[in-house]
Parts: sequence; C-alpha cells; structure tokens
Amino acid sequence: MAGTKTGGRAAAKTNKTKYGPDFYARIGAVGGKKGHTGGFFKNRELARIAGARGGRVSRRGKKTV
Repeated sequence: MAGTKTGGRAAAKTNKTKYGPDFYARIGAVGGKKGHTGGFFKNRELARIAGARGGRVSRRGKKTV
C-alpha cells in the first residue's frame, strides 16, 4: 500500500510504535538544528526584496486576444 493515505497512516503508526510517540518531533528537530547559515532571517531586507520579486512573477502566460 505504498504511496497511499492508508499506507502513510500505517507507516506512521509503525514508526511511533517502534521509535516512540515523539518520533516525528525528534526527526524534525534534527533537521532544524542542522542549518547553520541563518537563512533569510539573517538578512531581512534581502528577504523582502526576494519576496517582492517572486510575487511579481506570474505563472500564467500573457493573455492573447
């Protein structure tokens, strides 16, 4: 049942049974601690500029009449 909602629920149940109820919290914390560059939070102005640029980009093509 790989790749289905039911399979995902079964896998989650198995992981929690084998590794404890805080399994997903622990692996999430590991990922959060791995970062060391600071990301956009380090340079708020750059984040603002990048967000503005991304917001202006349209995913739809130009309308042709």
